[in-house]
Amino acid sequence: MEQAHYYTINLAWEQDRIGWLSSPELPHKDLQVATPPQFPKGVAGIWSPEHLLVASVSSCYMATFMAIAEASKVPVVQFSIEAVGKLEQTDGVMWVSEIELVPMIVLPNDDNLPKMERILAKSKEKCFVSNSLKTNVIVRATVQAQAATGVVTV
Repeated sequence: MEQAHYYTINLAWEQDRIGWLSSPELPHKDLQVATPPQFPKGVAGIWSPEHLLVASVSSCYMATFMAIAEASKVPVVQFSIEAVGKLEQTDGVMWVSEIELVPMIVLPNDDNLPKMERILAKSKEKCFVSNSLKTNVIVRATVQAQAATGVVTV
């Protein structure tokens, strides 16, 4: 990539700890955000910055994985991720210290199972969102094919 790319987000405060995210690049796609309920005046049932951070890492990992799998000529039947971010206080500073990604990948057959460890590792290495953070990202993938199932940790 030779040139920089820019992504514009607008945030409009509504009340208390609630606001609306939008982007001029994504018309009619507003997203309500708030402080999570674990904090003073937090609101349950609304996306929080913490959720958005974990979602950014997992969606970037998915897109990176799919690009590398395609380039490696590995067909994917199904892909999903359960992701958990750990927010903690260290030396008086709140931060997301860890994000665990648990992808579930289904391949049409077991022909490409030997390639999966490399594809998973390369996907983690090339995910630019996680590369932009000091957060420790852990990937514990489960890969399934016709008659074989395996867990791969990267």
